[in-house]
Amino acid sequence: MSVRIWAHRGASQLAAENTMAAFDLAVRLGADGIELDVMRTADGVLVVTHDENCQRVTGQSGDIRRMTFTELRRLNFAAHRPEHEPQVIPTLDDVLDLLAPTGLELNIELKNSLYFDPGLEDAVIQRVRQKKMNDRVILSSFNHYSMQTAARLDPEIRCAILYSCELVDAAGYAGRLGAKAIHPMYAGLQVPDLIGSCHEAGIAVNTWTVNIPDHIRMVLKSGADAIITDVPDLALSLRDQQNPSVVEV
Repeated sequence: MSVRIWAHRGASQLAAENTMAAFDLAVRLGADGIELDVMRTADGVLVVTHDENCQRVTGQSGDIRRMTFTELRRLNFAAHRPEHEPQVIPTLDDVLDLLAPTGLELNIELKNSLYFDPGLEDAVIQRVRQKKMNDRVILSSFNHYSMQTAARLDPEIRCAILYSCELVDAAGYAGRLGAKAIHPMYAGLQVPDLIGSCHEAGIAVNTWTVNIPDHIRMVLKSGADAIITDVPDLALSLRDQQNPSVVEV
């Protein structure tokens, strides 16, 4: 089975990250899935953005968790990419509705490691259930306590532990938390037998954020399950080169 290509924050090198333009482009490019980041506004709306403060992408400082959805919706979330059209902050529902008819997978990263947000797991799970996308969504977070909570709330929705420093016995650790996948930084794939031990335990290995051609080729040959990348167009092209279609004459 081919390694799946997930567009990190959408097609984020070709469009402003975590915007509907980036997600729509990822769909049109043929990505197998999309990765995005979710947090809650002051009035409880689930919005899609990476940074806890919107300064970097909008040019205006403000903590997402202290701003209302109406306040955030007035800002241009593509201001850091002036070559692109202005973009409003999407809601999680906006993206679920876009992907519902496509069949693509959706990796929802919960942004709750810097600031704990009790109840975020349940809020996201409820939206996923309502859209009937349980089997196509995988939740992830650097907050592993949060992933344990999510796995207990709904064992049907897959959860993944995100990490950047290597773990000892990643498969066992993930299993104890109820996670169905690990999301290591791509350099972590060098840990001996990481992928083999995880697969033996029924744990998927999806790695981030892989953008350099040689690194993409390495992961494509590694046996990992998915590549999370800012350049899905490049990753798809390299995968096609590695696995050319066989034409019968």
